[in-house]
Formats: sequence, C-alpha cells, structure tokens
Amino acid sequence: MFDSLSAKFAGAFSALRGKGRLKADDLADISAEIKRALLDSDVSIAVAEKFVAKIEERSLAVLDEVNKSTNPSQAVFNIVNEELTAILGGSARRIRIAKRPPTVILLTGLQGAGKTSLAGKLAKWLKDQGNTPILVASDLQRPNAVTQLQVVGESVGVPVFAPEPGNGVGDPVRVAKDGIKFATEKLHNIVIVDTAGRLGVDAELMKQAKDIRDAINPDEVLYVVDAMVGQDAVRTAEAFLAGVGFDAVVLTKLDGDARGGAALSITEVTGKPIMFAATGEKVGDFDLFYPDRMASRILGLGDIQTLAETAKGAMDAETTAKFEKKFIEGEDFTLDDFLAQLEAMKKMGSMTKLLGMIPGANSGAMKKQLEQFDDKELVKTQSIVQSMTPLERNDPKVLNGSRRARIAQGSGRQVSEVNSLVERFTAAQKMMKQMRTGKGGMQLPPGMQMPSGVGGVGGMGAPAISKPKVAPKKKSRSGNPAKRALES
Repeated sequence: MFDSLSAKFAGAFSALRGKGRLKADDLADISAEIKRALLDSDVSIAVAEKFVAKIEERSLAVLDEVNKSTNPSQAVFNIVNEELTAILGGSARRIRIAKRPPTVILLTGLQGAGKTSLAGKLAKWLKDQGNTPILVASDLQRPNAVTQLQVVGESVGVPVFAPEPGNGVGDPVRVAKDGIKFATEKLHNIVIVDTAGRLGVDAELMKQAKDIRDAINPDEVLYVVDAMVGQDAVRTAEAFLAGVGFDAVVLTKLDGDARGGAALSITEVTGKPIMFAATGEKVGDFDLFYPDRMASRILGLGDIQTLAETAKGAMDAETTAKFEKKFIEGEDFTLDDFLAQLEAMKKMGSMTKLLGMIPGANSGAMKKQLEQFDDKELVKTQSIVQSMTPLERNDPKVLNGSRRARIAQGSGRQVSEVNSLVERFTAAQKMMKQMRTGKGGMQLPPGMQMPSGVGGVGGMGAPAISKPKVAPKKKSRSGNPAKRALES
C-alpha cells in the first residue's frame, strides 16, 4: 500500500544525501517534497502541514549540530522517522483485559469495511494467545450476516452465539446482552460482538450502535475502517467518534493498492490509536499495529522484527530443537529437513510480503525481483521432494538419471528442475558444513555466534563456533652460526 509513498520519501532524501552541509533552504525543499508525497497519498491537508512543520522546526533547531556530523542527511532522516512514528500513534496499544471476565469487545464501522471477516481474524488471534473467545452475531440486518459469521467462526475454530436468523429478524441489543450472559456461563474469557454496518453514516446506525454499547458496557469499542477508502475514512471516523465513541481503530485491507492516507491521518485526527491491522485475506494476516515498524517500512528500512516473529511462530519447538541438535552434533541436513522448512515457510504466508520486510526491498532491482517472485514455487519444490523415496531424501547421491526422470514425472516437473533443486541443496548442505567447522573461511560473523541453545530467528541460531586451533608459527632461524647459537 505504501510503495508509492516509500518511493517518494526515498527520492526526497536522495537529493539531500549529496550535500555536505545543509542550509535552511535545503530543509524547506525537503519539507515541501514530503508534504507533496503525503498529499499524493491521501493524507489530510491539516495532518500533512502539521507533520512537515514539526520536521522543519526540529531540523532548524539543531541545524548547526547536524552540520557537524559526518552525515547531516541521516540526522534529518532520523527526525522524520520519529515524527512518522508519532503520527502513527507512537507505540503499540494492546487490549484492556477486564478484571472480571469476560472482556467484551464491540466492533463498529461501515458496511463493506470487512468487519465480519475481521471479527474472525481477531478471534483467531486471541485464541492463538491462549484465550477462549466467542463471537456474538448482533448484525441482524445485512443479508446473510449471521450465516457469514457462523462460517467465519467455524473456519477459525471459535464458537458463535447466534440465536436469531438475522435478515431483519431479531433484536440486536438483546442478542448482545444474552451473548455475554452465555459467555459467562460457558467460561469464555473474551466476547467479540459483531454489529450492523451501513453504506453511510446515518442516525439509525448511530442509535443502534449506541444502544448496544450502553446495554453491554464493553471494555473496548473498536472502529473497523477500510484502509483503501482514503480521506473519507477519516471523516467517517470523526462521525463515529462523535456519535458512538470508540477506543481504538482497526485497519483492514492494508495490503491493497490504495495510497494509505487513512493510516497516516486517522490517529492524528481522532486522537485514537490504531490497535490492529489486517494485511491480507487469510485469517492469519492480522496482528497488532506497531507504529515504529510501519514507519520503518514506509521509510524503506524494512521490518526485521516482524519478519523474525513470523519465522519464530512458523516452526514448532520440537522441530527447532531437532535442527539445532543436528547442527551441534555435525549431522547432515537431509531433504526431509528441507521439506519441514518448506512447510514452515508456507505457514509464514506470502513470501513476497515477507521478503518485502527486508531493508531496501522496495527499491531498485530487488523490488523488481520481488514482483517476479511466485509463491507457487514453494509448492513446486515441495512436490519434487515429496516424489522422492525416503532413501533418496536421506542420501541425494543415489539420484541417478533414471531416478531423477521418475521424480520429475511423479511431481509433474521437468528433469532440469529436479537437477537444479538437487544442485542447490547440495551446495547449501556443503555451506552448512563449512559454517559448522569453520573451514574455508565460512565461519559465522561475530554477531551471529550464539551460545548453544540460544535461538536466532525461530530459535535456529547457530551454536558458538570456536576457531580452529592453529599451531604457533615457528620463528625462522638465522643462517649465521654464531647468531643462531645466541638465539638458542
């Protein structure tokens, strides 16, 4: 979503990096560039003007000090990063948990924002945190809304309280109250109440949402907004804040191709933080919103922390321990191990999206390579390995021509693709040996040498590698007999 904005920020700073010293005019120029970039991304005029004014004010205040540094543009870049983080909310906001369960979460928003799908994603996320959520179907007006919520609940393994068929039948306030009573009796510690939306803000919508809010006294009221709507999202949020009130914002469709102005405006305008963000259609494409990480991605610095957390959650502790033990004991990694890693990578979601979190991924040749990357390649590779026998996976050296032809036919791939996979795996296996033994100059860099058992990404950090002992070099002896005798 922020590709265009990231490119414009990068362009603005590239001109600044070539300057040894910065003047007030340089700061004015980059402020104007940033303002244009924000306005082009649908950020509201008031927010854009306030943002650039802060940047220019802070930069001018430390201009003399900045010019003493070896990289003046980096100091300005840091100020922009800090202000961008602040405009996005500063720090991650977590759900307030009720002292006495259940914790009640009320979802509000316009129709079409993806509220019902979001309810399922939130329920799964809470369930994965060890909670016992339940969904309450209080949207009784939109056609098939109750059925949709039931389908969503079933897909994520979360029960749905739906005593009314909906489609205009039933009292949403009573359903919400009865749902909380049911959750209390069945010991569910979190209740998520899905409410009706409308195509636009109107008095009836506001009244119904307020009636439900007053009846159930929720611990959190979350306003669900479509990130692709642009400045209309901000105006609607202001209307909801005045008419119903809410505690935090949830952004949906953050993976869309819109310009993303809503995400950069809504917190500043409403004073309410963004709590969650949905970044795709899959139920797992959902997490807490981290302003500092989002600012980092917009400025082209990547998001290594989220990438590491995603990788850690993709592989279970037993598999991780097995790989670490193999590495320590010097056992070869096999194609079965490789298959397990492919499964973990598939759990992580879109590889294009994940690789986009690497610093510099949105610029130049790397961006073009990411655009050409096909997530289906993982499936193709997996099919090749699965077409091998246990012997062939354990010892690729037995893969002669006839075996490779059989594997290609069984996986529906070309023999050349099988050959390529085996060659790459053999090279990777060799590299792992070199890293483990320290031979051939392939020792891990100091920052990656960790004590045994301490994990890096997903707990797969390599154990400390001791440098091979080298015998002390013998001193050369003099050719002069008298001098040699003195040396002895």
